[in-house]
Order: sequence, then C-alpha cells, then structure tokens
Amino acid sequence: MHILIAIGVARQREAGAAGVALNHARELEKRGHQVECWFLEDVLKRPARPRRFEALYFAMGVAKRIRKGGKQFDVVNLHAPWGCVYGIWLQRFGTPGAPPYVMTMQGSEERYVRAMRLEHRKGRAWNFGWKNRLWHRFYHQTMYDYSIRTADYGAVANREAWICAELKYKRKPGVIWYVPNGVEARFFIPREYPDKSCCDLLYVGTWLDRKGVYYLADGFGLVARKTPGMRLTVAGTSAPEEQVKKIFAADLRDRVTVIPFISREEMPGLYASHDIFVFPSLVEGMPLTLLEAMAAGMPVVTTNTCGMADVVEDGVNGLLVPPADGAGLAEALARVFESAELRGRLGAAASETMRRYTWERAARELEAIYRRAMEPVKASPA
Repeated sequence: MHILIAIGVARQREAGAAGVALNHARELEKRGHQVECWFLEDVLKRPARPRRFEALYFAMGVAKRIRKGGKQFDVVNLHAPWGCVYGIWLQRFGTPGAPPYVMTMQGSEERYVRAMRLEHRKGRAWNFGWKNRLWHRFYHQTMYDYSIRTADYGAVANREAWICAELKYKRKPGVIWYVPNGVEARFFIPREYPDKSCCDLLYVGTWLDRKGVYYLADGFGLVARKTPGMRLTVAGTSAPEEQVKKIFAADLRDRVTVIPFISREEMPGLYASHDIFVFPSLVEGMPLTLLEAMAAGMPVVTTNTCGMADVVEDGVNGLLVPPADGAGLAEALARVFESAELRGRLGAAASETMRRYTWERAARELEAIYRRAMEPVKASPA
C-alpha cells in the first residue's frame, strides 16, 4: 500500500503526537508499505495568519494536495481534527478512485472541556474563560466533529474516546477501532529497587494546566516536607525554568530540577536515573512518556482518568489517584517511596505490561483498518 499519514504538528520526534505518527510510519514501512508523512511545515510553507486558524488552513492544504494527487495514495490516514475538510469533500463530492479516509485520534475533546471547565472555576486554567470555551466549541470541536463523522474508518488511542466517538456520532460497530500507542524496545532497561533514604521523582511532559501541574506542585510540597531527601525532575516542559518553578513553594524550588528540552536519545538514561514516575495529568490520549517509564520498570503514580487508566491497574502495575487531588498524589508517592518491595513489584509488573504495547502491534492493527477502508463496499459514514 501507498499510505499518507498527515498531522498538523511540527515534525519533532520528542513531541507526543508527532512521535505517534513517526512510529506508525516506521513500523508500516517495516511491513512493506510505502508511507509518506506530512507535518505542519510540509503543508504550510509560512506561518498562518492569523495563527488561530492554523488548524483549518492545514486541513484545507492537506485536502487540496490529496485531491491534486489523484490516485497517488491507496489510503490516507489523517489525524483529527485535520481530516475534516478532506472528509467533507470525500463524502459530498468525492470522485471515483479517491483514496479512502482513515481518521486517527488520540483523546476525547469532551473530556478535555469538562476537565478544564472545572479547573477554570478553581482559577487553575490558564485560558479557558467563556470566550475561549465558545471558540473551542464552534471552531475546534466542530473540526473534530466533522473529522469523526466523515471518516470511512477510525483508530482511537484510548477507550473512552473510542466509545464516545462511536456513541456520540452513531458510527456503526466495527468502524471506529481502539488502537493503543506503543513503546520502543530501547526503553526496556534493567532496574534494581534498593532501600533508599532519598528519592528522585520524575515528571516528563509539556508544562500545561491540563497536565495537572498545580497538583504536581501541591503533591510534591506535601510529601517533600516530610522527606528531606526527595527531589523532583521536571523534563520536556517546553517552558523556561523560571515559569515552571514559580508554581512550586519558594522553600522547595531548590529541590526541583527543570530540563526544558531533552532528546529522544537521552530519554532511556533519564528514566534509569530516577526512582518514581509521577504523572498527574487531568486528560490525555495515551501518553508516550507514561508507557516509556513503565517499560523502563519505573513504579508510576498517575491519575485515574482517560489514557492512564487504560494501561495502569491500581496496585498491580502502578498507583492511580483521583485527578486534581494533590493530597492523594502525595499519599501515593509516600507509599511508593517508603517501600522498596512495593516499588519493585509495581515496576516489574509495569515493564511486563508494556511488553504487549508495541509499535509493531499498533502498525499491524492500523494495516487491518486500512484494508477494511479499501474494500469496495465501505461502512456508511452515517
């Protein structure tokens, strides 16, 4: 098959969404397919003006290039929400031989809106006032709606978003599939779990309100004051050190290390040099850093919400706490820190769980979806 994968983000291996697309492409090529990837800079040759319409401009550019290419591709895999324009054209005006459209989506916009509305009431959402909510509903959510409605088939990375897409848009069973993300083999590294008087926590992720960063600061503050040897590394923030540290209590900032950017090659060593992975995100698709930390045998403390709860079973291969609960996060961190036996048991189980989450498996499942989409009689988009 000649496959197009398009996603409206920069081509950067360190970024989660771009990493998903690149890993899918690599594994599909290993399976003998020809794969072309279009990222933001491949379609938009100069910055969008105004910037707020960048997603729509990218979607329009992708649709135009596919149409001009005629029968160049056997199937196009367009990540939501950037498949909306091609999906509408294909459904209403599509010419015979136009490549079928497979939608890929990481998470649920509905969950995001609910989580951030609650955070806004607490004063912990950076940009989710009523004007932003209206813009999100009538612009971003509309693009997602059409991306899902018009797709021939779809793949979604977490169960909640998969079920929501099927029920909300009344898609027939077997049209939207759950295809979890994977982890690279190089993250499976040997690990020991000795008794320690100090502890190094690790958070990896963009520094955003939806990532639960306020609760990370709350939880770390509560547990660190009782544990003088505890330190926290915050990596891959894409934000400067001073912006990150200002959320933490002043007396604890010298125990927080900030690494704004870290390359993919450095990531296994980062996981190996820390004891506990903490990820208090309020809403996710299926975060690659969580999967990588688990593969590396790290005991993980994360939130019982979409994406994380798909792979973490509380007390078996990690600890789950309620989202937006700094005290619960601190309690779970203290439990793991105080017991080398618990760290070892959770970490070993986490690594074993990740043996099933491979990019090869994801590519195999995507390949099956592509073949269904290419069958002469496709499922009705209705």
